[in-house]
Amino acid sequence: QLQLVESGGGLVQPGGSLRLSCTPSGFTVETYTVGWFRQAPGKEREGVSCISNDDGTPYYADSLKGRFTISRDVAKNTVYLQMNNLKPEDTAVYYCVAGDLKYLGSCPGDASAVDYWGKGTLVTVSS
Repeated sequence: QLQLVESGGGLVQPGGSLRLSCTPSGFTVETYTVGWFRQAPGKEREGVSCISNDDGTPYYADSLKGRFTISRDVAKNTVYLQMNNLKPEDTAVYYCVAGDLKYLGSCPGDASAVDYWGKGTLVTVSS
């Protein structure tokens, strides 16, 4: 059974940092492109970032470049999302996702191109 398991969410003050982790089960980070979406309360789901399965090229939503960094550890079969200088508007449920070439071609934004979704982890940025 193919699954994505996220961890690392929580409560952080504005300006703080968090690192999310996503570990696929049943496939490797070199099999599918892995990425992150987020959904804030009352808002549509938004593509955040993804990292290509073949060469590890990162892709970001333009609005998040410079604050968020995606990376992967192939040996640990894990993808990370380092989030710095967090703002209250970053508060959302963050979902780890994976997909094939169709998703890679749309990175980071097309939810319809995603094949697998994690259950999500809540990130709350508040003082």
